[in-house]
Amino acid sequence: MYENAIKPVGRHKQEMKTDAMKVPVVFHVGDELMPSDATLEQLESVASNDTVFHHIAAMADVHSKPGRKNATGTTVTSEHHILPQVNDSDPACGMRLVKTNLTEDNITPEELDVLFQELVKTVPTKKFVGTRVPFSVVVDICRSGIAPLVKHLGIQTKNEETHSIDGGNFFGSEQPRSRIYDVIPKLFLWFATFRLGILGAAGNHFLDLMKVTGIEDEETAKKFGLKNGQYVFMVHCGSGILGQYTMYMYTAKKREHLSQAIMVELGKLLFRSPLKPVYNRIAKKIREYDFGARKELFMYDGHGPEGEMYMAARNACSNFAHANRAVITHNVSETIKRVLGRDPELELLYDMPHILVSEEEHYGKSIWVHRNGTSRAYGPSRMGHHPLFKETGEPAFIPSSMSTEAFLCVGQDGNESSFYSCNHGAGKAKKKSDAIVPEDKSALHEKLASRGVRLYNGESSKVIEQDSSHYKRIDDIIATVKENNVVKPVARLMPVSIIMY
Repeated sequence: MYENAIKPVGRHKQEMKTDAMKVPVVFHVGDELMPSDATLEQLESVASNDTVFHHIAAMADVHSKPGRKNATGTTVTSEHHILPQVNDSDPACGMRLVKTNLTEDNITPEELDVLFQELVKTVPTKKFVGTRVPFSVVVDICRSGIAPLVKHLGIQTKNEETHSIDGGNFFGSEQPRSRIYDVIPKLFLWFATFRLGILGAAGNHFLDLMKVTGIEDEETAKKFGLKNGQYVFMVHCGSGILGQYTMYMYTAKKREHLSQAIMVELGKLLFRSPLKPVYNRIAKKIREYDFGARKELFMYDGHGPEGEMYMAARNACSNFAHANRAVITHNVSETIKRVLGRDPELELLYDMPHILVSEEEHYGKSIWVHRNGTSRAYGPSRMGHHPLFKETGEPAFIPSSMSTEAFLCVGQDGNESSFYSCNHGAGKAKKKSDAIVPEDKSALHEKLASRGVRLYNGESSKVIEQDSSHYKRIDDIIATVKENNVVKPVARLMPVSIIMY
């Protein structure tokens, strides 16, 4: 359908441009990793909007999702406008990598099993109440970032602030409490007091214990304090209902569940804010767009009152997403101390979102960058403010599936064509990539066991869709990011124990 619109611009790079498109889509992949026609059609639609800047960057894991306006694995930019529909509705959904002092030499598989039997309880996937905190702490997280949570819970994870994107506060500075009340209904903030420390039941959110199985860059790995045989935790989750409810207030998108729709409408009804006239204009605009049914993109002036209100709400919820991963990490540490009687000395390597809207400099202009299933991957020159990453580049994580290797990588200078973005995973394959395709949970567990991997929880009937057979091969993915100078691989990580819904 699109063959004549696609031309190669490198060994692992292609460009698509049809008559309907205002800007091209640059795919950082070779032929074998190109997405389906349904995804290409979706990208063509987004690129047909006048407000999209320069080009759309599509990474190796690009794929479409039901009910979404834009494909996952893309970076879309605009010179003047914020485009809420091109991002998923979970602000700062992302991953973190946490180092431990546990190694294959000082902990046994039996001890790991005992630990994860308990972690299933302390790191829940689907639960109404997680780690409760006072209302005032939720508000302080939203306005100040991670620091007040660290103080309240006595979190001892090393580098919790310094090794988080933007220092753990998406605002960049402390905001007055009134700023949070101006943009988020207090009802949503009250719900959030119950919701920290929960992985969530959406998609492939997970807690993985991984073992370093190969060092690709000795110098960088040494700077990161990583070695073969070392265990690390990777956490993938987002902002939970605080982010979802809030973003549904500001985004032209149909609610996915009746309960969701009811709670959002109740929150709006109880919303008391001096910015209510601004929000009323937003709500009217959303209704006029028929909650996203129109083809053209819903947008805000990035520096207008509506755009500023949206970004304030988004930044607050993004802070909460970071806090959620921090609480999960803290609860893992406390569980290890209680169950195994030892301090794992957890140390944050990096916490970074792969659902992100930010204002950045690219191609000589200040533009709005929308990363949807891509993570920021600045090279060393753009990380000059950070004491470590100015030497290494910004860390980026590329997991593949629950039973195949993940890669820890670092951003590279000169990666302008992706807007310094990296794919956040391997991405779903167009056809099955393994000879063995489990058809039920029993077959899935058998396949995982053959690879030395154990899945805990796994209650969802769709968990088998996270099997490696549904994902692109990780070595193919790494070949594309290396060829396109997107990131440099530092270490290979193999999943060992997994908690996923």
